[in-house]
Amino acid sequence: MINRILEEVAAHGSFLITTHESPDGDAVGSSLALANYLKGQGKDVTVYLCDQVPDIYMFLPLADTVVHTLPERAFDICFVLDVGEFRRAGKEISNFRGIGKFINIDHHPDCEQFGAINYLDSQACATGALIYRIIKAAGHDVDYETALCIYTAVITDTGSFRYSNANPEAFDIAGKMVVKGINAWSVAEKLYESQPQNRLELLAMALATLSVSKRGDYASIVVTLDMYDKCRADAELTDGFINYPRSIRGVEVAIFFREINEGRFKVGFRSKGKVDVSALAAAFSGGGHHNAAGCTISGSLPEVKQVVFDLLEKSL
Repeated sequence: MINRILEEVAAHGSFLITTHESPDGDAVGSSLALANYLKGQGKDVTVYLCDQVPDIYMFLPLADTVVHTLPERAFDICFVLDVGEFRRAGKEISNFRGIGKFINIDHHPDCEQFGAINYLDSQACATGALIYRIIKAAGHDVDYETALCIYTAVITDTGSFRYSNANPEAFDIAGKMVVKGINAWSVAEKLYESQPQNRLELLAMALATLSVSKRGDYASIVVTLDMYDKCRADAELTDGFINYPRSIRGVEVAIFFREINEGRFKVGFRSKGKVDVSALAAAFSGGGHHNAAGCTISGSLPEVKQVVFDLLEKSL
């Protein structure tokens, strides 16, 4: 599969790169790693995201060149990274007719095979690891800019090597990126110790909503539109909030209810391993990994919480 991708890269000159809505570190890191690599090969590259690049990832090379409106032109190839399902790349990509061929690269289990080429490996720690494999298979060295993006993809998607996907390849790639000059402390500082004050204010309000089941095996927090208004914040600042209920001793599943508009909630799930939360999300037409998944549910907050908790009770 990698050889087929390299053949397409060699045969074409213009490339569009995109990833999923509400992009995380792997989505942004893998997209920009691929963009840096392709530009280094003299290719014409555009990175398009349907949502803004979160501020904490703006230190990555080429992050300031990402566009959020598709240009009125054609592209030979569109790389779609880390989406799980094609619809998660956004409606603009779905309706865009200026693409010759889609190449799908992903590590989500049961990823939709929508591409002319589908390079899928659910055992990979991150989509960034798949990008690294492609570059190495091409026989090219990884430059500093690309290494920084790959390292960020791996460290964020493994939870700084705390999650079950922190496999030997994850440590191997991270080590090789450090050899390329990546300063692990500098990246960690940018990702975890440079947060704005209003993020902590929002977190304090979210933690005040903490709810733990009677058995102590699942816990949840909530962020509402009203909280955003009070803290002058937005959804971008909620990245990582779900790890707080997940960290409680005895909790197997954490749930994060995030209001996206009146009567509609994004629901994130995190598992410590015993529960396949991708199955929970799938019950509400969502998806994800065994230990991390999400969906969107309509209804009032009490209604949404009730249907989720009812399903959790059955699962646990």
